[in-house]
Amino acid sequence: MAIMLVRLFIGVCLASSMLISNRSEAQQMPLIRDTEIENIIRRWVDPLFDLAGLDKNAVTVRLINSTELNAFVAGGQNLFLHSGLLAESSGPNQIIGVLAHEVGHLAGGHIARTDEAIRNAKNVTLMHTLLGLGLLAVGSAAGSQSAAQASGAFMVGGGTAGLRHFLSHTRTQERSADQFALQLLERREVSARGLSLFLGKFEDQELLSDWRQDPYLRTHPLTHERITTMRNHVRTSKWSDKPASKEDIQLHARMKAKLLGFLEQPERVLQIYRKEDQTIQARYARAIAHHRALRFDVAIDEIDRLIADYPDDPYFHETKGQILFENGQLIDALPYYEAANRYLPNQPVLMFELARLGIELDDPALLENSILALEHIVRVETDNNAAWWLLSIGYGRAGRLADSALASGEQAILEGRVKDAIFQAERAARSASTGSPIWLRAKDLEEVATRRRNRPGR
Repeated sequence: MAIMLVRLFIGVCLASSMLISNRSEAQQMPLIRDTEIENIIRRWVDPLFDLAGLDKNAVTVRLINSTELNAFVAGGQNLFLHSGLLAESSGPNQIIGVLAHEVGHLAGGHIARTDEAIRNAKNVTLMHTLLGLGLLAVGSAAGSQSAAQASGAFMVGGGTAGLRHFLSHTRTQERSADQFALQLLERREVSARGLSLFLGKFEDQELLSDWRQDPYLRTHPLTHERITTMRNHVRTSKWSDKPASKEDIQLHARMKAKLLGFLEQPERVLQIYRKEDQTIQARYARAIAHHRALRFDVAIDEIDRLIADYPDDPYFHETKGQILFENGQLIDALPYYEAANRYLPNQPVLMFELARLGIELDDPALLENSILALEHIVRVETDNNAAWWLLSIGYGRAGRLADSALASGEQAILEGRVKDAIFQAERAARSASTGSPIWLRAKDLEEVATRRRNRPGR
């Protein structure tokens, strides 16, 4: 993944851990960012947003790297899915059903109070671990396989920058979200059998002690009434036996193979996707697994054959770029990251990967394009602390010291380092002309950071 996982970067999902122990803060959870998986989820959820009367462009969808079967909404218009839910799903309709339920919570305003940290730093794109990728690439270039492996095939983006939140839903809200989901699925002509099967997984846990229950139940109270309502709908809906489209089934298979390839132990992946299995998803999973097992030549052979068969697929080019990058072959990785961006332009994660490589190569011919790409990313993802970090380096190499300091300040305030943010804002102001746009931005940043530093309780 470039789950970046690497490209899978990591987001948060149904905030389960907080409720489990009655603590006021949830455990920090690592986010996954991956262009392919995000686009697949968007293909399924955006029509639901439209039907619900929600602005799909205003809703952030992110993945959390967790084996738990969970999903949730939090901190405004934010929808989170655990990677475990995706990896354990048996088909696209199961995920679509869960998404419809979460859309029901959003449409119904069932979002529990979240603390100020989540409101201010909502969905910080854990890309800052990506930084690790950039730094470890240097070690890889020097022949350090352990450094390349440590950066993670796509686990770039692990370690959340401090997402904290409360959330739980009442049984009334759960019934309401169920009803809304069933209406959405009916209007989309999608079978609700997947959602019914998903909820059925937890039916036998209802009587267990809270600490023994699956995290999904701790945030989404389940009742016999809910299960009965769901099954009654399945019995009466004319869409219940309608299968998912062939394209959605294939996309689900690829998504699942990619997640398992990056998240499971390589040898287990190779047991699941045996060599004789020549489906696209099996070949994809094996390429990733061999890469993670440091079998470079085998991984390259697998991905090269996929590229030969599907030359216009941006994700296969991206994966080869990642394999080369993480094995220290930075120059060789460049045309593959460029191809991925050419086939699928204006995708923040793909743009970040190419910009990161351009800055790592320290080539003046690539620097300006890298800066322009990163400037675009922070406009569309203002909370992308990794992009701000990389942008500060790019500006520094271009001699734009005030811009560099300001970008470092933006990164610092996203990560809650208010003293560093004030320091960098002051540096930026000193390096800029009084009254200039960058001077004004620096003063604004300094004011925001100072207010946060001085607020009660710090």
